[in-house]
Amino acid sequence: MAVVFTACNDEFLDRVPETSIGKENFFNTEEDLKIYTNGLYNFPGTGNYNADRGTDNAGTTGNMEIKTMMTTSPNSTTITGGWTWNELRSINFFLENFEKAGLGEDVMNHYEGLARFFRANFYMSKVKRYSDVPWYDQVIGTADEDALYKAQDSREMVVEKIFEDYQFAAENIYQVQPSGAVDQWVAKAFMAKAALYEGTYRKYHAELALESTANEFLTLAGDIAKDIMDNGGYSLYDTGNPTTDYGSLFTSINLESNPEIILATFAEHEVRNSGWSETIFGNYEVSPTKDLLQSYLMADGSFYSDQAGFETFQFVEEFAYRDPRLNQTYAFPGFNLIYTSTYSQGGGIYVQQLAKNFSGYHQIKGFMNTLDLSARNSVDFPVIRFAEILLTYAEAKAELNELTQNDLDISINLIRDRAGMPPLSIAVVADPVQQARYPQVTSAVLLEIRRERRIELALEGYRYDDLMRWNAGQLLENEPEGLYFPSLGKFDITGDGEFDIHLLPASESIPDVKETNGLGTQLVYYRAGTFGEDVGVFLKNGDSGTIQTIEDRGSFVAPKYYYRPVPQVQVTLNPNLEQLFGWD
Repeated sequence: MAVVFTACNDEFLDRVPETSIGKENFFNTEEDLKIYTNGLYNFPGTGNYNADRGTDNAGTTGNMEIKTMMTTSPNSTTITGGWTWNELRSINFFLENFEKAGLGEDVMNHYEGLARFFRANFYMSKVKRYSDVPWYDQVIGTADEDALYKAQDSREMVVEKIFEDYQFAAENIYQVQPSGAVDQWVAKAFMAKAALYEGTYRKYHAELALESTANEFLTLAGDIAKDIMDNGGYSLYDTGNPTTDYGSLFTSINLESNPEIILATFAEHEVRNSGWSETIFGNYEVSPTKDLLQSYLMADGSFYSDQAGFETFQFVEEFAYRDPRLNQTYAFPGFNLIYTSTYSQGGGIYVQQLAKNFSGYHQIKGFMNTLDLSARNSVDFPVIRFAEILLTYAEAKAELNELTQNDLDISINLIRDRAGMPPLSIAVVADPVQQARYPQVTSAVLLEIRRERRIELALEGYRYDDLMRWNAGQLLENEPEGLYFPSLGKFDITGDGEFDIHLLPASESIPDVKETNGLGTQLVYYRAGTFGEDVGVFLKNGDSGTIQTIEDRGSFVAPKYYYRPVPQVQVTLNPNLEQLFGWD
């Protein structure tokens, strides 16, 4: 299907550029409708493995909008992205003209459903960013002054229209489609995702004054998720090997027949390359955090933070007796690195390449640890997994105070069983660390469902939206931290009992002749200190503590930073647009 999409998109651009499409030369056949709707596909790919950057899951040295906002005094002249409508115009242009094809009712409804599905996705992204936005369901011409100069419509009105589109799509898109194409189950999965987002957002964001309508969306999320669970024919990918099954989902060159995949972005070497980047692993902008690592449970289901002195555990100890998904997400002691393109430390048994502003942890989820270029170019990306549907169902039921042990057993505990983890009990005792993260939540089991979501979907690009809908933006203020070192000196990183790295004080120079360990391998030297010093590693106390990635992450101003301003240039063009939530 990916091949078809690529070819169709090229053909579409060659045959009928958007500026020249008209009723006279297009929308005459089903092939025309197929070509046009193929051009609306915009699902993420392997780049999403870096999409958690800037959250409490992963630090970043790169520029990010939220990072800039939290460390400056932002306004509508400095925050200017996002107010784009070309995609919507393409969708509405199709909806105004597709009926010219004059096909059977089922066929016409299918293509209308596809276009309305993409319109719903488009508007959900706008609601997430601005809350209130103008709703347009027609193409706007230069003479349409009423439309051009209209004010924003209310969030309630726009969301109502969004779910009308989703509902039509879910009822009319074909249930069976080629691999990689949007079918009825994909539409339902996105509808459930949007309903969970809107329901929890309304519940936890008092500034909207929409709390009374939250349960409507939470109920919808739970009902649609249950429909997919009962009737979609999906299941978790599980061969009975909890040490590899989870991680293999993210390095597969053939997800087409995987029972967990509801939608994937498919790739094929030299036909449609994956866009996969070796920077997933190397020290290039993004690095996973200690906070995420500490969220993983122990292998027996107990809280990692219940262990005395867990804050000062060193690298090898951090990975001992943990949820098997940790070793399929983070590079672990003893990991054998093969593909070293952006990793100057070299291949073989993994030894941290420490660097300023990086945590020292490295990501292997989504990392193609192979020298085979064709495999790297062919890796598929899971856009929607059945595991997310199970998480949506459990969270919706918990937020509605309707959760039962059976609900957990048919959702969260299937995910835990695949990972080789003990089941979650509805009578679980609250974890104080989770309670501190989410002070608005009083339900211990909901706290654990949020943990499960964070772990299962880690580094796939979900975390920022989750923090926003849970009204947990304050967690973005926490500076991402890395490995803990109790002092300067020599340390075993690989777990083989031999020293691997040597931390020196800022006052010393790295020697020309380096010490070797018992295996005959040279130790890797770093000068450590604090921010402002010319060193290779920043430690919290200068000569001890956790690795520091940034001196000050800034402040998250609520509720303002849950939204973005309308760019000032747009307000100048259309004075009827209003700035909301304290933006100017």
